[in-house]
Amino acid sequence: MTMNDNPLNSLILPILIRPILLQLEKRDVVASQTLRNALTKAEQTNPGLTYELVKGIIQKGNLNVNMYESILRLQGAQQQQSQSISSDSSDLIEYRLNRTEDAFQELNKKSAALKRILSRIPDEITDRRTFLETIKEIASAIKKLLDAVNEVVSFIPGISGKQAVEQRKKEFVKYSKKFSTTLKEYFKEGQADAVFVSALFLVHVTNQIMITVKSKCE
Repeated sequence: MTMNDNPLNSLILPILIRPILLQLEKRDVVASQTLRNALTKAEQTNPGLTYELVKGIIQKGNLNVNMYESILRLQGAQQQQSQSISSDSSDLIEYRLNRTEDAFQELNKKSAALKRILSRIPDEITDRRTFLETIKEIASAIKKLLDAVNEVVSFIPGISGKQAVEQRKKEFVKYSKKFSTTLKEYFKEGQADAVFVSALFLVHVTNQIMITVKSKCE
């Protein structure tokens, strides 16, 4: 993954589409599951397909929507919703670990906390004083997440499993630094979209950490 990629390619399905299908499931389980399976399979075969689909709908409808800002906001709403749903509902808890040990539960909390703070950026970026405080919160949340990942690594069996998580951690550090650089550029040039994109990359690499830990430990 490089910064030339679009983070929406990996985030539209879990953040926008799956919550909609979860609501549809309350009215028509079969239709919801059919759509979910079809879209998931299509996305696996053609990564970014659901983003292109949504982008096409927006363009066809001549809608004035900032997708980066909107998905970043929705990320926060998803975090709140995921806390109130059944543990059997896999769509909104795709990035939640089921292991009961304190280290895994702490990683759940720290990853969710970081993504919630990042989701506040669109509302707070125009208020310099508030945004500066939020940046401090993000820096602290990033450090706490890395600490939580370090605690979990000792539970992962096998060298290859540990190496996989360490690689995800390196990617996370890389995009954390990119986020910091983007913030400096924002205060010089005022390009908010660049901050939204960089924040979404942080959401993505956080999700990748959770997916990797989950695959190696559960």
